[in-house]
Amino acid sequence: MRYMFTYDMMETARNTNEWLGATARAMASYPAFALSMNPVLPLMAAWGEVTERSFGRMVAKPDWGIRSIVGPDGTDHLVDVKTVVEKPFGNLVQFFVRRRAPMARKIMLVAPMSGHYATLLRSTVASLLPDADVYVTDWHNARDIPVSAGKFDIEDYTLYLVDFMRALGPEVNVIAICQPAPLTLAATAYLAAEEPAAQPRSLTLIGGPIDPDAAATEVTDFGRRVTMGQLEQTVIQRVGFKYKGAGRLVYPGLMQLQSFMSMNAERHSKAFAEQIMRVARGEASDHDAHNRFYDEYLAVMDMTAEFYLSTVERIFKNREIAKNEFTVAGKAVDIGAITQVAVMTVEGANDDISAPGQCVAALSLLTGLPDAKKGQHLEPGAGHYGIFAGKSWRLNIRPLVLSFIDANADGAKARKPKVSLASSQ
Repeated sequence: MRYMFTYDMMETARNTNEWLGATARAMASYPAFALSMNPVLPLMAAWGEVTERSFGRMVAKPDWGIRSIVGPDGTDHLVDVKTVVEKPFGNLVQFFVRRRAPMARKIMLVAPMSGHYATLLRSTVASLLPDADVYVTDWHNARDIPVSAGKFDIEDYTLYLVDFMRALGPEVNVIAICQPAPLTLAATAYLAAEEPAAQPRSLTLIGGPIDPDAAATEVTDFGRRVTMGQLEQTVIQRVGFKYKGAGRLVYPGLMQLQSFMSMNAERHSKAFAEQIMRVARGEASDHDAHNRFYDEYLAVMDMTAEFYLSTVERIFKNREIAKNEFTVAGKAVDIGAITQVAVMTVEGANDDISAPGQCVAALSLLTGLPDAKKGQHLEPGAGHYGIFAGKSWRLNIRPLVLSFIDANADGAKARKPKVSLASSQ
């Protein structure tokens, strides 16, 4: 599978479906056809519109779309996305709020590199902006990175996080969401041993696979069933001639999207069928609930082959983080070296990607951290997406996280957070 033509075949199929959708929409929308009472024509136009939009979104990076927030004075404050640290495989960006003094809380969101862009955290960023200065790791699409930029595996990823934390200083509070949780924990431990003065103030791990074997899911079962050789031969491809990264070995975003969709195929099929009927009846809009969700969900990015393969092998198969055996640039990373950074874990009771037990396993690795600096929360009824962007995040988890940050701020008195950080497992 490691050939350019297989990558180009997938892009050709995507491009063809986008064209078919555009053609069907245009043909069925001719004014002359309005004289016909045939109900197939509106359905054909609706199918074309939904198909064209869906396949077109797969290769377009979504915009953050955060233009302004309302300040405490009741006026709108414009928001600029500024690059703080620029690197080949990802930047650290700040959501700079104009006419606002620096906030007491400084938060760095570590976005997943698991097939979607960092914009997946758009609502998370928007919810935190009124109460904190927010920074986000904005990972680049591997297809757009020239081969000359070199490799990028989980050790490089960890060192990127180290550099980002170092740039923001010890007053930053780090929140890692999903996939990066184990590597963010490792990056914090790396700083604790190599440069203690640069450690973050607090670390919140949300729905991440610290110990994948703590609770089996379809994701962990897949990692067990497939050998590394099979995985490399079946999913790794070379970027085609259309992009700057031509020749780079990647795990294509389109292939990852196929995996995402297959996990809930019936639900996605129903959602698209219902959207076609809404378009045909004239009830849909450009920013309706369906388009808001799928414009983001369908926008996927390629991962470097070495990052994807090393994640599967070292995090899921060998469980190097769970066993506290992870190394970076030849140096052993001891999670127990974290003695000052307050650490909290958040899990969703109905999370089918990183099941309850996988993330909270981090606390048992923190042998040098006092219990007073540890927190955990299990959100009842919440799935994977809900714990960082849904109703559970907005109503329960966000206040918990901010309370945890405040409780561990410099100069904060020894006190319990406003909301309990523990919940029965």
